Amino acid sequence: QLQLVESGGGLVQPGGSLRLSCAASGFTLDYYAIGWFRQAPGKEREGVSCIGSSGGSTDYAKGYANSVKGRFTISRDNAKNTVYLQMTSLKPEDTGVYYCAAQKYYYCSGPVIWKDYWGQGTQVTVSS
Repeated sequence: QLQLVESGGGLVQPGGSLRLSCAASGFTLDYYAIGWFRQAPGKEREGVSCIGSSGGSTDYAKGYANSVKGRFTISRDNAKNTVYLQMTSLKPEDTGVYYCAAQKYYYCSGPVIWKDYWGQGTQVTVSS
């Protein structure tokens, strides 16, 4: 199997924290950027964050949507073939299904079509 699997979603109160994981199976993430996206019912899919590929470097390009900047942190552990999204100070408007996607040889700058791999998503609900 070649796939991405998201995990770590759940129900959390406003102001709480969650850490999402995006784990690759059947391939290695070293040469892939990973993007996090989210979608609420009836709304368009929204880009949340991106971490670039490196091929061996530990200095990765990173980007965040303005709506999450300062609250979310993206990181990667290539040895575990996993990318993380640490979410803090969560708000009800952060609610949605969170997806990760992989794109080879991308550095989170400029336009790109995320077509290589997509996960199935994990639900995040922020509610009191």
